[in-house]
Amino acid sequence: MKPYVICHMMSSLDGHALTDGWDRPFKKAAGDLYEKLAQTFEFDGWICGRTTMEEIAHGEGYPKGLAKAPLPRTHYFAKRDADTYAIAIDGHGKVAWKSNEALGSHVVAVLTEAVADDYLAYLRSIEVSYIFAGKTDIDLALVLQILSDELGTKRLVVEGGPHVSGSFVNAGLVDEVSVLILPLVDGRGEHPSSFEIAKEAWTRPSYLTLASADVQEGGAVWLRYKRH
Repeated sequence: MKPYVICHMMSSLDGHALTDGWDRPFKKAAGDLYEKLAQTFEFDGWICGRTTMEEIAHGEGYPKGLAKAPLPRTHYFAKRDADTYAIAIDGHGKVAWKSNEALGSHVVAVLTEAVADDYLAYLRSIEVSYIFAGKTDIDLALVLQILSDELGTKRLVVEGGPHVSGSFVNAGLVDEVSVLILPLVDGRGEHPSSFEIAKEAWTRPSYLTLASADVQEGGAVWLRYKRH
């Protein structure tokens, strides 16, 4: 069975998601509230893209020459009983993890078969789990199926960046959208929105039904929508 997927985002009033340039106290308060609300979902795992995970990993490359022979493109699980999983959409293996945990969750890298053997050997050396979900491009529906079948995940939170969130919504895989609207006008017209979908990948608008709207301390509004 497909896990229940919640896309959890926060944005300015004009729909921008990146927080660089915002005042530090405001940004910290918004981030703390965002994480507090995320915990109410009681999820098995959280999903982010490569750029977001690189910011979390703080790595600077990985050793080359670790693979002495080609490695099979089969799933590798260093841990199957974690309380939560940090699931990194990283098709070509770019995130230089320093350990097999991210913010207290066991890391599962989502890769394509085009990844380098040295990267697989590196992940194994630090006991980072990984799965394959396509030859050259990630199949998000397959990702959810593997996570459910192999790790028993039932509830997942997609937390960005904008392209990952947009891709999950565009693929029709999101059951609920949660958006924390902050009392701020960003004003940078070219800044990414909460959901970014490549023009060539866009299929149709995603119509939702409002489930709840709650005013939060500090003037933010938490909106939750369910898929039709």
